[in-house]
Amino acid sequence: MRIGYSCWGFLGNGITDTPDGGRSHRRPLLDALTAHGHDLVLLQADRDRAEAHDPAPGEAFRFDPSGFPALDALVLEWRWPIPGRNTTVCGSPGHTCDLHRQDDLLAHYTADRQLPTIIWDKDRKLPADSHRRRARAVTVCEASLTVTPGAHRLLFPADDQLLDAADPQALAALPRPITLAYAGNQYDRDAAFSRYFAPAADVHHQVAGKWTDTDRWPGLRFTGRLPFIEVDSLYRRSLTTVLLLPERYAAAGQMTQRIFEAVLAGCLPLAPADIAGVHLFVPRPLIVRSGADVREKLAWLRQIEGTDEHSELISACLDRLELFRLSTQAATLDRLLRRPAGSAATPSLWRVTA
Repeated sequence: MRIGYSCWGFLGNGITDTPDGGRSHRRPLLDALTAHGHDLVLLQADRDRAEAHDPAPGEAFRFDPSGFPALDALVLEWRWPIPGRNTTVCGSPGHTCDLHRQDDLLAHYTADRQLPTIIWDKDRKLPADSHRRRARAVTVCEASLTVTPGAHRLLFPADDQLLDAADPQALAALPRPITLAYAGNQYDRDAAFSRYFAPAADVHHQVAGKWTDTDRWPGLRFTGRLPFIEVDSLYRRSLTTVLLLPERYAAAGQMTQRIFEAVLAGCLPLAPADIAGVHLFVPRPLIVRSGADVREKLAWLRQIEGTDEHSELISACLDRLELFRLSTQAATLDRLLRRPAGSAATPSLWRVTA
């Protein structure tokens, strides 16, 4: 199939001063679709070339950021209105045209031509009552254990090669001077940060990412945005992280790519107990219920650092990443691309396993 793929992000390392959680998994997923025999056309701007001045990652794909090429299917990483950025007049200072381009694609391919369209709502921003969900040509995917009625599950994919190459014993043997780390932005995470991370941050710690409102946490070490290429290095120097999720993610069991970025580097993820399906993401010894609980876990993990018990914990975390395996997610997307429009959605994993 010739697939038009719309995403407002990077295929490579991109630039530091911009949020894009898809950098760890977007290129592997597109490569997997190509390996399935599909021909891909990227329908938004080539930001790797225009902003990062690094065109190499895009050489394998054709970009058509303004035209409407002949397609068999359309896939959209869902964009939503961001006041002052993509809701302003084209050409005005600070404007990005991702939303306007998405609207044009939906009008041309989905509304006018009824082309099979997959909306991947990676940020849970598509309202449950949106008319888009009712359109016959549209299939909605969500990256969570429980999905909105009618939607399908498509988790953030972890690269098979990285999963298969991870060595728990080698990872447990690495020196980890940082006890507690977090790599990610502040967006909607204040409550989780205040409950789980901040009370335990009396150890050597680091918070990397865009955190602009930090007055309530004096004394904590916020180091600003980190180049994506350096995230793995941070995790390899860190004993643990806490999986901080916005409430709308936690309630649906939507785990971000942070889990496999950390685990593949041997950084143990502590997961709040209020995340739906939390036992599917981490082994039970790494589930926490408070900041005091996090502090106790940190002391225990320092005691077993470098031991067989440490290695076995990393191995148990790697086992749980099977849920995100790239080949599984790519096969799901391939199946959805080929399904008849209007077919019924499958039940959510959480309901099957509960």
